[in-house]
Amino acid sequence: MRFSRVVLASLEAELPDEVWSSDLLEQKLAPVYERLKLPAGRLELMTGIRERRFWSRPVRPSEASAMAGRKALAKAGVAPGDIDALMHCGVCRDRLEPSTAAYVHGFTGLGPDCQIFDVSNACLGFLNGLVLAASMIEAGVIRRALVCSGENGRPLIEGTLAKLNGDTSLTRNSIKPFFANLTIGAGAVAAVVCRDDLAPSGSPRLLGGAVETDSSANTLCEGDTAGDVLAMQTDSEALLAAGMGVASRCWRKFKAETGWDESTPDRIVTHQVGRRHSTELFKALALDPAKDRASFDTLGNVGSVSCPATFALARDSGEIRPGHKVALLGIGSGLSSLMLAVQA
Repeated sequence: MRFSRVVLASLEAELPDEVWSSDLLEQKLAPVYERLKLPAGRLELMTGIRERRFWSRPVRPSEASAMAGRKALAKAGVAPGDIDALMHCGVCRDRLEPSTAAYVHGFTGLGPDCQIFDVSNACLGFLNGLVLAASMIEAGVIRRALVCSGENGRPLIEGTLAKLNGDTSLTRNSIKPFFANLTIGAGAVAAVVCRDDLAPSGSPRLLGGAVETDSSANTLCEGDTAGDVLAMQTDSEALLAAGMGVASRCWRKFKAETGWDESTPDRIVTHQVGRRHSTELFKALALDPAKDRASFDTLGNVGSVSCPATFALARDSGEIRPGHKVALLGIGSGLSSLMLAVQA
């Protein structure tokens, strides 16, 4: 896929106010740690995640998306009525019907001519939303889109803590599928995606990318609702191995499509799973780890928000500067990888 007229007029992250350290989670798991004789500090040691963030009050995914969405509109200087399409791209959603985008539309005050819909593809949803918006802009269907995502992993974390502390039949082996849940955080991100002649000069340009899917791995990470509780189980080892295969094949396609190679990107932003995933990914793709911009150590895994929010934070801090070539390397359970080339 290639794009010639699509830019990000703004890209804004919204971070929750409450910090939960990995030490705090282990304190909450003291009964199961003691019963199974698990060493304290293993959560941060194995993942590299020191802390993650949650809202201190109940926040719906639509509210989180709208927080970031309003910031993105203000930063781009775009009136709500000038948005032609709205996409909510989170793993989390308010309910099955209506679309979470229907609530985001109301919270952000978008106009009656605005198309609204949800895009759902695990942790890859936001990047999928960028591609959809870019394709619609290139086709002349819309001029501007608001692509947003709000993830709130607190209910999953709280449900997992209750499960692990309450089920005394769990063993050191059977507890493993729940371990990935403890890496999850919360946050939101939004982008105003538009035609280049409608954006401020110097807006990051979306150049193109590539995709690779392996649905034979679609059972390795599965999440659902159990009553009022969110539940997820992950075969972390198998998912890591399958993910490296998908990412390697996607990277080859990405290089062929964009003309980039391993030395081209000035900065690389990946989906934020943890230290081991990042290390293995950079090794598999023969990329320079010095170009990595990570956020998992302080934000954890924030689902579809992780990759774009990390990009936004890096731009705000000056780590990604105008003119930088940036590779966004996304992956989502299912299993699919989407890699995008951006000229910052």
